[in-house]
Amino acid sequence: MDSTVAARIARRFITLPLDKRALYLEKMLAEGVSPANLPIPEVQSAFEQLPLSFAQERQWFLWQLEPHSSAYHIPMALRLRGRLDRQALQGAFERLVERHQTLRTRFVFDQTRPLQVIDPGAGLAIAHEVVGPLDLAQLEARVAEETRHPFDLEAGPLLRVRLLELAPDDHVLVLTQHHIVSDGVSMQVMVGELIALYAGLSLGQAPTLAPLPIQYADYALWQRHWMEAGERDRQLAYWTERLGAQQPVLELPLDHARPAQPSHRGARCNLQLPAALSHALHALARAEGGTLFMLLLAALHALLHRYSGQHDIRIGVPSANRNRVETEGLIGYFVNTQVIRAQVAGEQPFVELLRQVRQHALDAQAYQELPFEQLVEALAPERTLGLNPLFQVMFNHQAAGRGGATSARLGDLQIEGVDSVTEVAQLDLTLETRESPEGLEASFIYATNLFERSTIERLSTHFINLLQGIVEQPHQPVAELPLLAAAERERTLVTWNATAEQYPLQQSIQQLIEAQVQRTPDAPALAFGEVRLS
Repeated sequence: MDSTVAARIARRFITLPLDKRALYLEKMLAEGVSPANLPIPEVQSAFEQLPLSFAQERQWFLWQLEPHSSAYHIPMALRLRGRLDRQALQGAFERLVERHQTLRTRFVFDQTRPLQVIDPGAGLAIAHEVVGPLDLAQLEARVAEETRHPFDLEAGPLLRVRLLELAPDDHVLVLTQHHIVSDGVSMQVMVGELIALYAGLSLGQAPTLAPLPIQYADYALWQRHWMEAGERDRQLAYWTERLGAQQPVLELPLDHARPAQPSHRGARCNLQLPAALSHALHALARAEGGTLFMLLLAALHALLHRYSGQHDIRIGVPSANRNRVETEGLIGYFVNTQVIRAQVAGEQPFVELLRQVRQHALDAQAYQELPFEQLVEALAPERTLGLNPLFQVMFNHQAAGRGGATSARLGDLQIEGVDSVTEVAQLDLTLETRESPEGLEASFIYATNLFERSTIERLSTHFINLLQGIVEQPHQPVAELPLLAAAERERTLVTWNATAEQYPLQQSIQQLIEAQVQRTPDAPALAFGEVRLS
């Protein structure tokens, strides 16, 4: 089909009223044309009001509950070493704000629903602060402090930029966005374009970027109209059958009682897998026709089964949800969450669990565009304020060459990423893994009001031991795969069970009491309420 014709059909499909749209869809499908195969057109100019995407609606709802929370902030800090052209940096941000409508979008409630309001192009003020020399710990703490300040979604802007000057040739650029207008891929897009724009402006050139075919508001309109026309029902049918009517809560052993109101305070426990283990995991995944992501996800299912004793394990997995060429270069909230469910039995060989998880992960790809918010609404699990619906543990894997640290050189200016000490725990537990030239890096992010660090450190060690056992004996039953290291096994099975004790077998109870009276005559012997008798 000619691209111009396809765009015209797509635009007509979106701009029709719902009743006429359904009839138009029937006609399209009868002629072999599916909305899924049509381009996303520019349509916002045809609408007086711009609705939120489904993901944005959930963020709006969460912000209404906790307007001062930083749980859904997306921070990034860049260390700029060398001569910085502040005028070029300012110009680069102004062009970014003009290019991406999300960077000048705010949200208002219009009687019945929240709406997007796109402000006219306006400059973005970079807050410049001379802080002087800071050591690494001080710098990380200062960055963390900056990223915690709340946003006002109604007033905007929802991108905050601060330039910390440590020395004339040493700066830290702190970028903070609210999740309602951004996601992890969007931050990579923004930094990539920022570097390209700065490079041109610092050389006195007019930088050019490829024009964007659509804006995020166009995507939000397309998503809603596509889902309303029947796609929601198609995808929802798969997920409701896959997840079932009952939505069990994962009961991990906690160090502290779950509070009614989550604090979202978190911490990170890092672990580096040995290179040999990383290579062995890759090899096993390939041998089973899967990917490293699938193997690690299956291993996490096994670990949670061993810790909880439960068999029905559900783990949240984020999906970039940028399957359309029109969305690749946009800044916006696209990421979606899928729930990968596995039935884990102790007597089940691990390779069988891996094959089960592999199949479910592959099946889910065809249904990845159903907004998580729509799934929660349809399944209607029992809602508890301190508990995430449908799953309490998430797994996020970055394959080699995706994401990772930001590093670039622009003439004399060296750009590199800066870590922040701020950790936000949106869930009980999140496992992040990343493939790197050094092997496989992993981190457990945990809610500090639920777990002590020592517990997560022990869990991390158990996970590595489990992975080692998997590559050595992949056909071993899940219940027999090792979790404990040799020293911990010795302590648990031998040392803690060395309870033999010598007792005076020839003495009666009365004689033992009389002997104790002689040793400690003034010690309390009986207690009743506040009364004590020696």
